[in-house]
This record gives sequence, structure tokens and C-alpha cells, in this order.
Amino acid sequence: MGDTGPSGPVMDRDEVDRALARLGAEHEAIETSLLALQDHAGRRLLEGAELTGTTKERWGAAEASISLLWAYFDAYADALRSAREIRSRRRWSNRDDLVELTELLRGQSVTVAGSASATAAAPTMAGTGKLSERFSLAELVERMNELYATSLDMVVTADAVWSALPARIDLLAAELQRTRQLAHSVGVRPGEHPSGDDLERITRTLTTLRERVVSDPLDFWLPAQGSSAPGGGRPDTTRYDREARALEEVRREIDAVLTVRQDAEARLVRLRDVLSRADRTLAEARSARGEVLAKIAASEVPAVSGPPTALQEQLATAAEYRRHAQWHRLSPLLESLEAKADDELLRARESLTAVTAPLAVRAELRGRLDAYKAKVARHGFAEDPLLVERYDAARRMLWSAPCDLRVAEQAVLRYQHAAAEVLVPRVPGHGGPQDRRGES
Repeated sequence: MGDTGPSGPVMDRDEVDRALARLGAEHEAIETSLLALQDHAGRRLLEGAELTGTTKERWGAAEASISLLWAYFDAYADALRSAREIRSRRRWSNRDDLVELTELLRGQSVTVAGSASATAAAPTMAGTGKLSERFSLAELVERMNELYATSLDMVVTADAVWSALPARIDLLAAELQRTRQLAHSVGVRPGEHPSGDDLERITRTLTTLRERVVSDPLDFWLPAQGSSAPGGGRPDTTRYDREARALEEVRREIDAVLTVRQDAEARLVRLRDVLSRADRTLAEARSARGEVLAKIAASEVPAVSGPPTALQEQLATAAEYRRHAQWHRLSPLLESLEAKADDELLRARESLTAVTAPLAVRAELRGRLDAYKAKVARHGFAEDPLLVERYDAARRMLWSAPCDLRVAEQAVLRYQHAAAEVLVPRVPGHGGPQDRRGES
């Protein structure tokens, strides 16, 4: 087409009709999007909320952008309506109509008026502070797309946070209330138990957290890296998750206290039994020490301590806690007492073993002496004079009091050596034992 105008080559009728069809489709799509934004639940919540911080600042800009969007859309609709009116004058538009349509459809033929404050608040508005701007229809569509994307991102982000966090905080607060009631029933109260103090702190934190989420949702948003789509990202649940973990730790502590309440009597009975066995073992050790000192000479016998009175006092305190349902105090005391009682019983047994060690040595020597005597008798050497003499000497030492274990052990060793010589003699040229029954 050779004809040109201020906006370039003049469009023919087919080009005009195609452009009007395209612009009409764009008009419908834009109108649908703007109405959806107008009816968006997040936008309605933002309009009615008492906002603070980042959200308040960005919502002020978004409101200005939305107002500007409608102004742009109205100007776009007016231009499209004017173009359709010109095209509808004649079935076959003449050159003057086509020149006018070309200017309207391709040139900067749309003027948008606006206040300086509105244009200053719109973050994507070029020419900040201008009272009016001129656009082509293509530029106007591009500008509307930019403003729509930033406005929708703000609305969708706030709505996503409000949809996610307050409900979760409310559920956690309800769980917190149930935990507080349970804690109170077992004596876990502020100022008396660390978990009671934790519950108070979690309560205050959740109250403050919910207020901040409602008033400044954008402070709880993590944008997705590299995403340009509206609402790209996710709610930041870091602070909520921290309090949820803290409440879970408190619940575990309460469960431990409840477990103590359920089996406290059985654990107290076991503790009494363990401490009683430790006392009996120590009494046996003291009795055995007296016997050792009377029957064993020249032996170091360790002293035996008295019963653990401190543990008995703590056991009485534990019983008092149970009687008054002070489970939060009983729980750590029982755990400590169980470990100490087991250690005390082990110590008592070790003391008895140490005290009776000389008697065990004497019993081992007696057993060894009798075992060798039986072995000698089986081989027919029971009447051997040397063996009889050494056996009698060792037996007198082991069955007399006080017994000198060192001397008695030497006597047993001498009997062993004599028995070994009788049972395995060294005869030149012979490998077998020698019969000494004819010797006297």
C-alpha cells in the first residue's frame, strides 16, 4: 500500500477489520481480568484490614495502580468504540476514514488524564507527576499488563499468607490450650516448672505472631527465586514452626509426667526393694567382715559403710510428692533415685565381694586340697607317708582359726608337688609311673 499518514502506511479495510477484531478480543480479556481482580477475596480483605509495615506501603501503591488500571481500561474502551463507529459509517471505508482509523489504531491517539498523587503512587507509571499521558493502543495494553501483574502479585501474596498462617496458628493455639489444661492438672504451672514457663512464652508469641500476620502478611512471604509469575513463592512459616516444635517438646515433658503419675507406685515399690536389698547386702558384708577378721589372719579387710540414709530421705520425699500429686517434681526425683539406688546396690555387692574375698580364697584352697587327696586315693597312694604328713599339715592350717592364708597356700602347694611326684615319677628308661606302695 503506497499511501502513508502520520502513523505510517495507511491500513486497508481488511487490516482495519482484523485489528478491530483483535482489539475487541483483548478488550474482553482485559475486562474479565480486571473484574476478577476486583472480586478477588484477597483484595477485599486488604481493603478492610488494618495494615502495617510493608503490606500497608505496598497496598497503597497497589490501590493507586488498580485505579489507574481502570482509567487506562476506560480510555482503551473509548478508543475502541470510536474506531468501531468510524468503521461502521460505511460498508466500504473511504481513504479519509482509513487514515483516521490508522491514526487511531496505530498512533498515540489515546490521552489518559490522572492526578499527580495517583501517578506518583503507581510503581510502574512512567513520567511520575504528570497529569496526563498519551499512548498508542499497543502501549496502553502493555502498560495495563504491567500494572495488573504487580497488583495481582500483591493481592495473591497477601491472600496466600492469610489463607495459610492464621488458620495454622489458630489450630496450634487450640492445641496449646489443651496442653495448658493438661499441664495444670499434673502441676506443671508457670513459676513452678520450666515447661509451665515455656507454655506462657509460647502463648504470648503466638498471640503476637497472629496479630503481625493479619496486619502485615507480606512480612511472612518468601518469593520464589527466578519466578516472575504473580504470587510466585510460599508463606514463611519459620516463626510458626519454631513455636510448634517448642510446644511439641512441652507435650513430651507433660507425657513424661503423666507416665510418672500412672506408674509412680510401682516405681516407688521397686526403689524400696532395691534399697532394702542394698541394706541387707551391706549388713551381710558387715557380718562377713567380723567373721573374716576372726578366722583369717594377716589379711587386709576393707571397711563396710553404713546404709544410705540420704537415699532413704529422698525416697520419703518422693512418696510425699506422690501423696500430694506433685507429679512434675516427682518425675525428675524418681529418675535420679532409680539411678542412685541401682548404683548403691552394685556398691553393696562389690563391698560384700571384697570383704568375703579371703573366705573365698580359703574355700578355694580347701577344695584344691581335697581334690588332690581324692586323685591320689584313686591311684592307690592314699597311705603314702609323705602325702599323709603334708595333707595333715595343710588341713590343720586351713581348718584352724585364725588361718594364715599365705602359709596355708604354701602348705597346699607342697602337698600338690608331692602328689605330682608320686603320680608322675621320673624313672630312667621308662615312661610310665612308678609304684611306691611297697616303700615305707
